Amino acid sequence: MTTAAAHTTGSRTLAHPDRAEIRLEAVLHALADPMRLAVVREMAAARGVDSQGFSCSHFDLPVTKSTSTHHFRVLRESGVIEQVYRGTTKLNGLRRADLDALFPGLLDRVLDAADRQADRLGGSGAA
Repeated sequence: MTTAAAHTTGSRTLAHPDRAEIRLEAVLHALADPMRLAVVREMAAARGVDSQGFSCSHFDLPVTKSTSTHHFRVLRESGVIEQVYRGTTKLNGLRRADLDALFPGLLDRVLDAADRQADRLGGSGAA
């Protein structure tokens, strides 16, 4: 994936796609995984609560650290989240403005469907 934007703090940089590079199929692929969808749902639910973002360890994922790292990388490389270093902590934030500008209503529809599925299945919504 071509990544043009790099967010830098000190000597650490993370590549992110520019808004124009975000592809619908990459976003849908990222959101199709139950673990990644759970992360996005939690970020969206906390909108406005923590504008600085959340560390990866904030999310209680039932997977190994390496698998968790993979999930966050997929979310970042698809353009769904932004990751920046603050000291040694990697903070994660939802790129809602970019997603809403490119695909109006998509994120809200996916999150609404995930909420309805969670209600229907009586839990997190994971299959």
